[in-house]
Amino acid sequence: MRSKNGISILLTLLIVVGMIAAGTGMAQNTASPSLKDQLEAQFSIAKVQTNGTVLQAGTVLVIQKAGIQAFPPDNALVARNTYKDGELHAPSGKMRGLVKWGDALVKSKQSLTESEARALHVGEKVYVTDIAVNSEKKRDMIDFTIVECDSCNGATQISSYKAQVDFEFAKGALANPSVSQIEDTIGNVFTIDNSTQGTQAQQPQAQPGQPEAQPQPPAQAPAPAQIQLGQSIDDVVAAIGQPEKIVDLGAKKIYVYKDLKITFTNGKVSDVQ
Repeated sequence: MRSKNGISILLTLLIVVGMIAAGTGMAQNTASPSLKDQLEAQFSIAKVQTNGTVLQAGTVLVIQKAGIQAFPPDNALVARNTYKDGELHAPSGKMRGLVKWGDALVKSKQSLTESEARALHVGEKVYVTDIAVNSEKKRDMIDFTIVECDSCNGATQISSYKAQVDFEFAKGALANPSVSQIEDTIGNVFTIDNSTQGTQAQQPQAQPGQPEAQPQPPAQAPAPAQIQLGQSIDDVVAAIGQPEKIVDLGAKKIYVYKDLKITFTNGKVSDVQ
């Protein structure tokens, strides 16, 4: 009799443990994306070598605040600028930065003049090469590492100056953040450059004096799918399929494809990158 009771209790325990494990798995599968994931869905990360070679193009940002201090690409020091309470603060003359030593990052002090630092100007265009979300003792930070987009700025010589901008928030502000408010704060320093969007989709116009009859190629490929402002989510999915990732920000949703990122506001296309 005791043996049967023991087996019954063991089976009950196994069932309870299984239910707890299943619940935990479901919770993990339905976990919302982290703040870093949401920001990287909005600001695609670029990969740029120190010689200015762009290995992977990302989102191009336009500087809106003057005074960001930047260092040459071959300098191990990263200038840490701070944006707080609506003001941009450049590093002091003697500043503390991160220096690459072997495979480790170590603290170091170096003079800005010795490092050939210079200020980036309003209107200059940069790539974002890293986004970090940090929580310190007295404050929360979102750090943007940027590098000049030489081709975007029409540079004739490689410049590729780099910098870091730390967006400072009150302690605990990033524990349950409003992503839209964070994007508004970032927008005071950087805005996304949409000036080149759609240029590849434009067809060349006929020039005056050209004959009307033009030679046709032997075979034409099917017309590519077109995404336009104002289209619904269903229209986009029907045209190009399901995305690799969906970032749900409430009224704003971002569909991330392999080479495309589409923002929907209230169910309609509001931005394409």
